Amino acid sequence: MGEEPKNFDFIKGEVLLFDKALDWTSFDLVQKVRNNLCRAMKIKKLKVGHAGTLDPKATGLMILCTGKATKQIETHQAGEKEYLATIKLGATTPSFDLETEEDARFDTTQITQALTEAVLQQFIGDIEQVPPVFSAVKIDGQRAYTHARKGQDVKMRSRLIHIRELELLDFSQEKIEIRVVCSKGTYIRALARDIGKALDSGAYLIGLRRTRIGDFKVDDALSVSDFLKNIDKFVTN
Repeated sequence: MGEEPKNFDFIKGEVLLFDKALDWTSFDLVQKVRNNLCRAMKIKKLKVGHAGTLDPKATGLMILCTGKATKQIETHQAGEKEYLATIKLGATTPSFDLETEEDARFDTTQITQALTEAVLQQFIGDIEQVPPVFSAVKIDGQRAYTHARKGQDVKMRSRLIHIRELELLDFSQEKIEIRVVCSKGTYIRALARDIGKALDSGAYLIGLRRTRIGDFKVDDALSVSDFLKNIDKFVTN
């Protein structure tokens, strides 16, 4: 994707790497790419799917597959993920991120860098994690966030995830920055919540960037605007 695009066959199937912008949903990205490819190729339909959702408040790598390459989606989804996350300490939100307003505040005077590093070690390996209620997990045939946004009580079941690496990159008593290498199905928002609890305080996610999925890196991804600006080069035979 970093080289001049040529000889792309979107119907036969292509794997495209994009750097998702802030406040875009994963569906927004898929729809925008699909609609513009169909228009440029002068066709009515094209299969386009993504290999792993990113929350609107997250940026970074998304893999889109077109045509027959959509059969590869599950394989790509299973790949190990790497994230850079910024977590605010001393408060919580219902969504565990910036989508909702703060609903509680907590003391942070007891939090030190040494304590934080020790707490992070507790989350390395196989752990049980309860997904956020504001998530795409299906409950009774509907996404959990659909229930949550209606104010309905939602019972989320824990699931086994694996965190291979968890590194503290920056520390203050107001916020921390971490690097996470984890399995499919890991919610970094839920990790932020659990880190806050383990610090005897509260915490929520204020920044998230996905930098890797399997062997694919965000450094090799295109911005949507660059792709759309040069879309004629991609579809030229």
